[in-house]
Amino acid sequence: MKKSIRHAMLAVGIIAGSLSAGAHAAFPADKPVTMVVPFAAGGPTDKVAREIALAMGKTLKQQVIIDNSPGAGGTIAAKKVMNAPKDGYTVLIHHIGMSTAPGLYKNLGYDPMTDFEHLGMVADVPMVMVANKDLPAKNLTELLAYIKANGTKVNYANAGLGSASHLCGLLFMSAIQQDMTTVPYKGTGPALTDLIGGQVQLMCDQTTNLAGQLKAGSVKSYGATTMQRIAAFKDIPTMHEQGLKNFEVNVWHGVYAPKGTPKDATDKISAALQAGINDAGYKAKMADLGANIPNAKNSSAAGHKAHLKSQIDLWTPIIKKAGVYAD
Repeated sequence: MKKSIRHAMLAVGIIAGSLSAGAHAAFPADKPVTMVVPFAAGGPTDKVAREIALAMGKTLKQQVIIDNSPGAGGTIAAKKVMNAPKDGYTVLIHHIGMSTAPGLYKNLGYDPMTDFEHLGMVADVPMVMVANKDLPAKNLTELLAYIKANGTKVNYANAGLGSASHLCGLLFMSAIQQDMTTVPYKGTGPALTDLIGGQVQLMCDQTTNLAGQLKAGSVKSYGATTMQRIAAFKDIPTMHEQGLKNFEVNVWHGVYAPKGTPKDATDKISAALQAGINDAGYKAKMADLGANIPNAKNSSAAGHKAHLKSQIDLWTPIIKKAGVYAD
């Protein structure tokens, strides 16, 4: 009798385990996947997010909706996803700020390396140093002379603490060993508006946000932050080739899930991500915006995690040397 009870209990356990495994493995498309974006709608990261969400949805056979949760340099969105249900239906897209947050924030509240599942990178976005059209300097050499002569009278705009434009500015001022007056905004949109209007003089921004202005000639460009010229903007010389040697800032974007999300779910999302970056429509859109598609290594989960670690190691000492911190 006891043997029969044990066999019955074992059978029930096997069936229950199979049902549970089947439920996870199916990752049913009965509700949309939410992609949390750390910045406002219409900004450069939001543009990448909406394009990759559309491309990933084709493979997932389910909608990927965007949830803009801006604030605190992207940390609000990161914490939101870290604490989300671990079911595969909530993911985070974040840019280079995921690697700089450990250096910027004294009390970050999460570890980018251990509190998330790393699913892969989706875009590498170059930046361009731009200015109001009325700035007298005609090229980078003249710009550096102008900054040296005017110092803190030059207003440098950025999209807020931890933003890509903030980081580019830190690196630029460090490279030229000259301070400017930093003017933070709540997003690249208002910062760019004030730049065009002449309230601020300089800004370093992503091509995903600047493409229209660069093509229309509504801003003056001084150099790309890449080692090679940007394919979509070949007439813009790099900072490197103009004498600011090895000056490089690429705003890479990765996708994350809460730590502990079932492997079948993360595998499915990673597969959709890799299919998405190879989608013809996504490739064309990124090319038009001046962005690059990550290589096969970085678009993988393991490659993404390794790249994040290398970027944390790169940026933390730069930020600490600059003495910029947030609580």
